[in-house]
Amino acid sequence: MLIPPPLSLYVHLPWCVRKCPYCDFNSHEFRGGTPPFDAYVDALLADLDQDLPLVWGRSVHSVFFGGGTPSLFPADAIERILQGASARLRFTPEAEITLETNPGTAEHGRFEDYRRAGVNRISFGIQTFDDATLKTLGRIHDGAQASAAVALARDAGFDNFNLDLMYALPGQTLAMAEDDVMRAIELAPTHISHYQLTLEPNTVFAARPPGGIPDDDLAWDMQERCQALLADAGYAQYEVSAYARAGRQCAHNLNYWRFGDYLGIGAGAHGKLTLGSEQAIARRWKQKHPTAWLATAGTPASIGGDERIAPERRPFEYMLNALRLAEGFTLAAFEARTGLPGDAIHARLAVAVDAGWLHLEGDRVVPTPLGQRFTNDVVALFLED
Repeated sequence: MLIPPPLSLYVHLPWCVRKCPYCDFNSHEFRGGTPPFDAYVDALLADLDQDLPLVWGRSVHSVFFGGGTPSLFPADAIERILQGASARLRFTPEAEITLETNPGTAEHGRFEDYRRAGVNRISFGIQTFDDATLKTLGRIHDGAQASAAVALARDAGFDNFNLDLMYALPGQTLAMAEDDVMRAIELAPTHISHYQLTLEPNTVFAARPPGGIPDDDLAWDMQERCQALLADAGYAQYEVSAYARAGRQCAHNLNYWRFGDYLGIGAGAHGKLTLGSEQAIARRWKQKHPTAWLATAGTPASIGGDERIAPERRPFEYMLNALRLAEGFTLAAFEARTGLPGDAIHARLAVAVDAGWLHLEGDRVVPTPLGQRFTNDVVALFLED
């Protein structure tokens, strides 16, 4: 039996000041004037109304404002979204509400307003503190602005925030990667995301790769050294690229990785929902371009796609998420989230165990250090025949 898991809400705010050359997200530079904030909020609530019948009676455990650059939106717009959503859905008292923030868009006094609006967690897209590298990456802030933005958030009362860092950047040395992590640690965040730059298709960097990108051996040295620095500072790695103080893991992303459910509203937003009455798992996504989505929000024309995940594909989709976690998963959780018996994956688990990629601890399946290094290979074992 499929058992509905915890439910999250993802809100996509698509505009940014400048499109970064490595970015493959659904983000769009807004040229000329101000983005249509009020119209977009109205459309978000219409989008939510359209999806509500899929989640009647369920509670929301986390909200994540992603982009784009959500901090471009004024606090009153964020408040109106949260008020409208909480009037339609039941929020749990401890719901985590995260706003992605670009340090280059942080303004004095803004964080106090976001906190009053209901945001209780900030995620800063810092990437690096090195000014020259930030220019190469197309970022609109410098290292000093990044540190200042974090201080402003802390002064506004935020005690839960994440810093995004990248490594294996153009021209980066091992010492530079270490310095980025040490400077982040000095700012005392509760959470640090640390991930390798990849050249994604359909990006400027893919078409015109920058020079000086570290080779695989140097990138691996950076990862190992930075992991050690983070561990020594009290940040436990709980996912491939996520490190947190005790009890400060990102609840929203944990729900993704545990194959939880989430509603996605906004241009290009994706959702995944367990439909108990149908004993089905559905994925729905919205039209990608903001202009097209705004013109159709709240109507069937705004839906870019709607599908049911076939049972034979569920093991792969589950592993694609769960095997990123240091804790792994239990067979009971696999059965509840996929509606499949544990026997459906026993043969492939045995192959992974024999290869030294996974370890069985009673009912729990845990990636080994070797399995964590070769996550993609482990996940590929569960592709349907």
